[in-house]
Amino acid sequence: MRNTVRTETSIAHKDQAPSAWAGPFLTIWGGQAFSLVGSQLVQFVLVWYLTATTGSATVLAFATLVALLPQIFLSPVAGALVDRWNRRMVMMVADAGIALATVALAALFLIQAVQVWHIYLLMFIRAAGAAFHWPAMQASTSLLVPERQLSRVAGLNQTLWGLAGIVAPPLGALLLGLLPMQGILAIDVGTAMLAIGPLVFIAIPNPERKHGSQALDEKASVWADLRQGLRLVRRWPGLLMIIIIATLINLLLVPAISLMPILVTEHFGGGALQLAWMEAAWGIGMVLGGVLIGVWGGFKRRMVTALVGLIVMGAALTAVGLLPSTAFMLALAAFFLGGAMNPIVNGSVFAALQASVPADMQGRIFTLLLSGSAAMAPLSLAAAGPLADAFGVQIWFAVGGLLTVAMGVSSAFVPALLHFEEQGQKIAEQNGAQAPSGGESSALLPA
Repeated sequence: MRNTVRTETSIAHKDQAPSAWAGPFLTIWGGQAFSLVGSQLVQFVLVWYLTATTGSATVLAFATLVALLPQIFLSPVAGALVDRWNRRMVMMVADAGIALATVALAALFLIQAVQVWHIYLLMFIRAAGAAFHWPAMQASTSLLVPERQLSRVAGLNQTLWGLAGIVAPPLGALLLGLLPMQGILAIDVGTAMLAIGPLVFIAIPNPERKHGSQALDEKASVWADLRQGLRLVRRWPGLLMIIIIATLINLLLVPAISLMPILVTEHFGGGALQLAWMEAAWGIGMVLGGVLIGVWGGFKRRMVTALVGLIVMGAALTAVGLLPSTAFMLALAAFFLGGAMNPIVNGSVFAALQASVPADMQGRIFTLLLSGSAAMAPLSLAAAGPLADAFGVQIWFAVGGLLTVAMGVSSAFVPALLHFEEQGQKIAEQNGAQAPSGGESSALLPA
């Protein structure tokens, strides 16, 4: 017997013309797209400000660590709350809170009183807001979009991340020469308002509780809801494997990506423009990879698609770490290839999760994945800065990329991962409900 909430949503989608669901979803999505570009723009200029004013790999590594802490400690609780609260309000409050914090930092730049710890604080607040906003949006997507379109929407989301990666870095490099920092921060505030606007007028359905403790007791604790999510992970070996792989991948690659400005300035001898090119190459790759997964849909088994993308991405990052300082153009090509693989991995995994995890538990599961994937990164970041200052940042790309390849190859021989969606179906049937299942073949790495 199919899950009640999911069945009702699916039937409604099947009966609707494409514009009936596409109009509201794409309106919300469009506002979020502007907000993402603004956020990426601010992220670029803040990272470059730290690079230009300190030149320290340790400072950049600590900035990444600050942004990870809310993902590790806040995300699990945030997911349980997202499954209880009105998801539209969660997104609105998160966007508004981030915008207010950005206004405060802009004021500090205006009066020339900004310090490095102020930037750390803003990064922490932005990450805390994202810990609520991201699972709310991901969980809402499976209720707004027909199941058969989830893979393509995942590709569309990855394409958006790629476009933001293309537009934001060069625009940020340009604006650094045209506007003061407070002016650039004001752009992010404006785009946040564009994201909030559609949410004021468009309703987002909230699923009836079927799998959490609140289904039986409205006063049940958030911790009980969190334990319910953990029990699902424990009973679902493939889901546990996804969390473990995401944790290990972030352990290996987060330090490398966070230290990319140092790679550009110290190894390749570039500046803000070269850093923008590097990030834009990744973004262009993401756009094309997102279009590919959106049109193609991937192999019959989504996890096979994800693992192939993971292997190729690891090989590309290994190449970046091994290239000499005179091979900047080859590094751009390798980053382009790695970027193209990112949506292949992420789009496949997120579509599988949205199609397989019960709708009323998706907030908890998405945040457990986010928290688990970020949990080990602080250990590597603690060592990344000092080691990069002493031995060069290339080692993180070479070693991290090579181990990523090894992980992708070895995971291809793990049945629990390859049969992820079939496991979810069996577990749902054991509970007397059928998990949502997408009708097409269609994620793992942070974009």
